[in-house]
Amino acid sequence: MSSTAKKHRSESPNRVTFSIITCSSSKYKAKIKGKKVDDPSGDLIEKILKNNGHVVHNRSLISDDKIGIRNSIKDALSDENIDSIITTGGTGISPSDITIESVRIFLSKDIPGFGELFRKISYEMIGSAAMITRAIAGIAKEKPIFCLPGSSNAVEIAMVNLIIPEIGHIVKHAKEI
Repeated sequence: MSSTAKKHRSESPNRVTFSIITCSSSKYKAKIKGKKVDDPSGDLIEKILKNNGHVVHNRSLISDDKIGIRNSIKDALSDENIDSIITTGGTGISPSDITIESVRIFLSKDIPGFGELFRKISYEMIGSAAMITRAIAGIAKEKPIFCLPGSSNAVEIAMVNLIIPEIGHIVKHAKEI
């Protein structure tokens, strides 16, 4: 690691407050019908964040639809208690997977290395199927937003290898004036 990166990390917050948004139409419909809904990817994100000293301010389970996603992102962006947002689900290539398209309009800056590194790590683990994995990150209103696939394996890859090691550094730069 370069001396500049080390310096930036040392000046970065150790504790970041998150909003976790799970985008899943099928889980949302089951929840509306009063059924018990498991959210293993959302649970894993929360566990990894807390185990690393971070705070989960809120969690939500929403349908993978443009209006619901955009409203959830707007709410999280306007909440002064939230430093960063993580979505999980709705990032596939089927027509109904629209999380990335719904979130992208909020991003004032892209973090292309996130998706690139995520796919590189995924490729090393699952092979060529990694090419259809979609994951993005960027900054909106001084808050990092990460859009992760709904798979628990994908969540673990992103959280452990990319988000946890750099979140303080990213938040520090996102809030610089």
